[in-house]
Amino acid sequence: METLPALLTFYGAVRNALEFLGALSIVAGAILTLVKLVRPMLAGQRVNVTDSRFQLSRYLTLALEFQLSSDVLGTAIAPSWTAIGKLAAIGTIRTALNFVLTREMREGRGRLEAATARGPIPPEPPAVASLPERPDVTNSGE
Repeated sequence: METLPALLTFYGAVRNALEFLGALSIVAGAILTLVKLVRPMLAGQRVNVTDSRFQLSRYLTLALEFQLSSDVLGTAIAPSWTAIGKLAAIGTIRTALNFVLTREMREGRGRLEAATARGPIPPEPPAVASLPERPDVTNSGE
């Protein structure tokens, strides 16, 4: 039965790697999204917050998948009713969050593409102060 400790060690390493990948995807997504927001600001350009939110949402969704995979593997190693109940609760919450993030990305992307298809919104003309009305100078001498 020496394969059991080696197998448990392997499962533990894989679970830790999955948790690390989840955390890494959150950190990488946050940094890349921050760069995507700050770069246009420093260049004096328009910042596209919606596109940045989509980017961060994709990384968060990936992180949730890694974390859920780690939880499933942890429960497969030591299945107790308490661990299974915790996995069910965590899995439900993470799956619901993943569903909401994915739906928001899909709907938001559709709105963004529809707005892009209509073309850019023309800038408003600069406000011009109206001049007070003056009597007509040409008719005043008659």
